Parts: sequence; C-alpha cells; structure tokens
Amino acid sequence: MTSAVRSASASRPARSSPDPADSLKRSPVPGSGVSSRRPDRTGLVAPAVAVLLIAVLLGSLVGTWPPFVAVESGSMAPGVERGDLVVVTDTDRAPWGDLSTAADPDAPTRLGEAGDVVVYTVPGAGGRPVFHRLAFPVDAGEDWTDRADPELLAGDCDELATCPAPYDGYVTYGDANELYDQSAGIAPVVPDEWIAGKALFAVPNLGWIRVGIDAAAARYGGVATGVVLVGGAGLAGGVGALLVGRLRRGRRW
Repeated sequence: MTSAVRSASASRPARSSPDPADSLKRSPVPGSGVSSRRPDRTGLVAPAVAVLLIAVLLGSLVGTWPPFVAVESGSMAPGVERGDLVVVTDTDRAPWGDLSTAADPDAPTRLGEAGDVVVYTVPGAGGRPVFHRLAFPVDAGEDWTDRADPELLAGDCDELATCPAPYDGYVTYGDANELYDQSAGIAPVVPDEWIAGKALFAVPNLGWIRVGIDAAAARYGGVATGVVLVGGAGLAGGVGALLVGRLRRGRRW
C-alpha cells in the first residue's frame, strides 16, 4: 500500500516551488499595518453629497435658496423656539398660495397661529433677517392704528414713525413680543419686496449648528471660525471613513 501511494505521487509532474519574493509581493507583512486592499474613502464623501443633494432638491421644490432658516431668538415662541430649523418657500409658490395675514378670515395656521410667518430684511439697516408673522396689510397713507390691536401699540398714529403708512405693505409682529414691529421700532411697514420667503414648518433643534456658527463668527471672526470648521469637518470625515471601512471589512479593533 505504501509503495502504491509513492508510485502515484511520483508519476505526477513535479511542481515548481513558489518564489518567496512573489509571496511577499502579494501578501502584507503580518503586523506591518499594510493592507492589500485599497482604503475605502466613500465614507468621507457620501454623507456630504447626500446632504447637498437633499438641500438642492428641497430648494427646487420650495423655490428659495437656502430653503431653510435657523431661528436665532425666542420672539416666535411657543410655535417656534430658538435653535429650530424652519423650511421656507417662495411667497407665491404653489401649492401653498399667496401671502395670508392673521387678519384674513380664511388664513391658514402657520407655526401655531393664523397667518403666514415670513422672512424679511430691512435694506440698509445692517441687521439680520427678521422672522415674524404678518398681522394685516396696509395701504399707503393709511392710519393703520385704527385696525390694530391696541395692546400691541405703543401710542397713537402721530406718535409712531411709520404711521401713516408711507407705502403699501404689512404690519408684522413676533408671537412672543409685546408690540408690533412697527410700534417697537424693529422695522417700518414691510413691503412685498423685502420678503424673501414664508415658513412651511419647523424642525426642533436642528438650527443650533447654524446659530453656533454665527455666534462663533461674531466673537472670533469669520476666518478663524472657517478654519476651525474646515479642520473639524476633515477630522470628522476621516474618522467616519475609517469606521465605515472597518465595518465593511468586518475587522475587529
């Protein structure tokens, strides 16, 4: 039996011994930290691309860019709190219709109360956009205090800088504020041209990132904040890519 086995083995053509150098080229050296697989970098790019695509699609749907704003104050509480992220649309974008004020009998409910909540900016004031509710429309030359809520006024028409109305527009207010914007000196009568968009809905707490970035830029400067953000994004992306790569390869720590 033993000789038969040896005879069968001897009758096969001899195999050449593998070159150790080739083996070293194909296989990583144990413990060297070198892998034969190329590093997977999709974990760094994919999340950023996904966020960008979502933002672009949302912007094309609602007709504004950027399609959301971060709430920086509590003037619209309790419907919207500081740090919330609000999705906004163009003022005449279908199917949400034209602007509606709190005084309209068929006004839709927006962020807890009747009437549209809009984002407007006063030209030349140097301030940030205001996120408040439309109270009622006014015509040029109108004494709009006759239709106003007396509790939201600080005086009669002759005591207010924006009364009579210098042009067609809107009286506005923050839900949590004690006075109309035009009575508190926040803004004059707001014409259509100043309104950048109107609110659709709010997502709680998602706006804190933007609020934090703006606060850091105001305190430390835009350049320093940008450097920190870029460095932090690179670090987070690198760690994310490493984790995703390890999970895909099924390796243990």
